[in-house]
Order: sequence, then structure tokens, then C-alpha cells
Amino acid sequence: MDLFNDQPQSQVNLLPKEGTVNYYGTLMTQKEANDYLNKLLETIAWKNDQAVIFGKLIITKRKVAWYGDIPFKYTYSNTTKEALPWTAELIELKNLAEITTGETYNSCLLNLYHDGNEGMAWHSDGEKDLKKNGAIASMSFGAERKFAFKNKTTKETIQVILQNGSLLVMKDETQTHWLHRLPPTKLVSKPRVNLTFRTIVHQD
Repeated sequence: MDLFNDQPQSQVNLLPKEGTVNYYGTLMTQKEANDYLNKLLETIAWKNDQAVIFGKLIITKRKVAWYGDIPFKYTYSNTTKEALPWTAELIELKNLAEITTGETYNSCLLNLYHDGNEGMAWHSDGEKDLKKNGAIASMSFGAERKFAFKNKTTKETIQVILQNGSLLVMKDETQTHWLHRLPPTKLVSKPRVNLTFRTIVHQD
């Protein structure tokens, strides 16, 4: 990133081509972010994530939760989840994400990483339930973690450190042309909660 660029940080596209990723930095004080972290740890209906790989059920240490405007069904890794009703804190954070980004969201997939040993492998969020080329707003609480992108064709990589109380948005053709991951690290011993606000298209 060009440190001498006159553009506000949130308007700088972290990707050189074929997609748009904007990092807004922190949206609140560290005390506010820590308060949200504690509330999310206490009030969210966390469950160990599941995936069916080559016909075998895999249960991860990482925990997840799925919330939305209505009981949306969301299928990924060959498993399906049904959205729970919003909590008060999630509504507050959804409103903050919408005001900040100028986008709207109707659902949220949450991830709880207990420490740096837990991460996420390279993937893209291209499920058919998601609005195509729609914005995904990723809000982070707790431990700072490195987040990486890799171009599917050129293998070029981009990295950013996600801070406590920060917001990153992926939109346009990012999911078509780029993979992303949260690499594990031995340097982090504290938990991180990640909220990814999304738009599910109409389901019958």
C-alpha cells in the first residue's frame, strides 16, 4: 500500500486487479471492541463447525454460528445451517457495517478461533446462496490476525493485519478470482471472533 496516497484508507483497493477489498481499520475504541468481544463470547450460540470431506464428517475445533433476518439456510462444505434470530449486539454491529460501507446485509456467519492454532484454509465464498459479487463485511474482535488473499491464476498474494474492532469488505469479483485464508500462527494465544455479514438471495 502506498503510504503517501492521499486516498482515505477505506477507499484503497488492496487487490491489484479482478476484485475489490477495502480495509476500514478500527471503527471503535479498544474498550468498545473488547466489550463486544466479551458479549459475543457469552451470548452467541457457538457450535463446533462441521464439514463433509470425501464422505467423511469432520468436526473442527473452531466454532461457528449463523444468524439472519429469517431462518435462511446456508450450505457450505456439504453441510447446511439454519439462521438464528439476531441478538441485540449483532443488530448494532450490522447497522454499523451498513452505515460504514453503504451496503445492506441480511445474515451473518460468525467464527470463533480460540487461539492462533486455529485458522482457515484457502477458499472463496462462492456458494450459490450468496448474492453474486455482493459485499461481505468482515468485522474482527480480539486477537490481531494476519489475513491473506491469493489470486487463483497468478498465485500473487496480498496480506493485511486485521485489528481488534476493525472492518474489511470484499466485493465485486473478488470471490471469482481470489482465494482467502486465515493462516495459523504460534504467536497468538488469545481468541478472535470474526463476523462476516452477507446477503443471502431469495430462497423458496
